[in-house]
Amino acid sequence: MFKPSTEKIKLLSKVYQKSVKQLESVFNNTTSVYIDFANVIHWSEKLKWHIDLKRLKQLLNSFDTIKYVHFYNGLLENNKNSENIINEAGKLGYLVTTKAVKKMKLSIDVSGIQKNSPSLLQKFIKKSLLNKFSIETIEYLNNKLKELNNRGIRFIEHWKCNFDVELGRDLLIDLEHNKINNYILWSGDSDFADPVYQLIQNKKSVTIFSTARRITPELEATDVLIFEIWKIKDFICWNKEISKEVKKNLTYKCKKDSARSP
Repeated sequence: MFKPSTEKIKLLSKVYQKSVKQLESVFNNTTSVYIDFANVIHWSEKLKWHIDLKRLKQLLNSFDTIKYVHFYNGLLENNKNSENIINEAGKLGYLVTTKAVKKMKLSIDVSGIQKNSPSLLQKFIKKSLLNKFSIETIEYLNNKLKELNNRGIRFIEHWKCNFDVELGRDLLIDLEHNKINNYILWSGDSDFADPVYQLIQNKKSVTIFSTARRITPELEATDVLIFEIWKIKDFICWNKEISKEVKKNLTYKCKKDSARSP
């Protein structure tokens, strides 16, 4: 049942009645939400708007069938913004799972490698794509790496923090306990295809909240339901990013929902 947790959500629900009805249909039974924020946070680059953690939680709090909201994100050492995200999520009532972001040094040293050899490039380019390259293209790319080497650059720093194990584990634990009927996954990562398929095989409802082109073919192949988050953009974006047309229809004067929502 939908019961707006804030006055703003109540007013927005009158503008977006169809979207609210769709959410009620998705959350029509006991529900658990799993947000792969390490993946989701990068969506803003394509969306051109940002997901506000407080406004998102307020929207989810408006549905009494939602029992748990899991939140997964890496912690970057000595990074204040990273720490703030984790702390804010905890204070807002998300069930936070975090771990340190791994900083990996990847060699780009081409010394001793033949000009036409793909041995170093295959560390960065998928084999299926690399096989399409001509010898000339491989030589060109190796020469570009050599130029970096000549400038003293022989490695690059890569940050990695995946939560496929932790999130997949929580999905299957909840399946084993058999107290959740609707599983809501905020991610488009192919690593979750297997647990999603297992949930579907066990007659559970699974919905992916994502946006166009962020769903991998592996997830699409499971025939999982997909909810386009553009439908709820004005419920969960930063206040200044709410559609101008909608703001005109709101009689409620918007206030800042959080420090992350200018």
